[in-house]
Amino acid sequence: MADEIKNSMPAGACDCHMHVYDARFALLPNLPVTPPDAPASKYIALQRELGLERVVVVQPIGYGFDNSCTLDAMTQFGKSARGICIIRPDATDEAIEALHARGVRGVRFMMIGNPHLTWEMLEPMAARLVNFGWMINLQLDGRLLPQHEAMLMRLPCTLVIDHNGKFLEPVTTDDAAFHSLLRVLEKGNVWIKLSAPYETSKAGPPGYDDVSVLAREFVRRFPERCLWASNWPHPGRNPAPSDRALLDLLDTWAPDSRVRNRILADNPKALYGF
Repeated sequence: MADEIKNSMPAGACDCHMHVYDARFALLPNLPVTPPDAPASKYIALQRELGLERVVVVQPIGYGFDNSCTLDAMTQFGKSARGICIIRPDATDEAIEALHARGVRGVRFMMIGNPHLTWEMLEPMAARLVNFGWMINLQLDGRLLPQHEAMLMRLPCTLVIDHNGKFLEPVTTDDAAFHSLLRVLEKGNVWIKLSAPYETSKAGPPGYDDVSVLAREFVRRFPERCLWASNWPHPGRNPAPSDRALLDLLDTWAPDSRVRNRILADNPKALYGF
């Protein structure tokens, strides 16, 4: 069965957002959610099951500025991996270059909860990252996009927005915040991850209809800048959603197989430089 699934996937299919949690690396104290045991070896088994070949490892907020676990996982995944880390604003050029040599391609700004990097740090960081060909990976409550739209439009580096915009209260395609996101995407160097509908949907599985309507609109308007991601291992979700079902959901968001293959393989290759 696994071989049949793998053969149905395009060569170079990529999961553009997942996390590794490994007990060998100490988490920050007093986290609001205890993450599951999710070492790289468990994810490799999932890759084989789903027929995925490439992966983007995103630094969990639970490790803060210590990227050791993420970098270790990337080493285990080998050349098929890229990384998104969290770095301090005063990180040296040499430190960024060293991370680049290991496959890191951007900095995570997680703006929900207590962020390690703040909104005030985003624009100066972007000005630095453009010199390295890096991106800003941004997660926010999409309802706040109108407040930050002008600044996001000014960013000189590539911007990648998580989880269908992550509107914490799902919005319609007529909503002002959704249209703010569309304007940002129209800028041209902005990408959107079709991922984690379970984090915001009120409609729930299997179709997550309130989030799916947004995902289908992104595919219709920006097929060349959509990415798919699992958000494995789904910290804080018990039971965790089915990774197979989340991948199958992409069929309903992008029913044209050529577009779907572009989202799974061609777009990540172009963005992350595989």
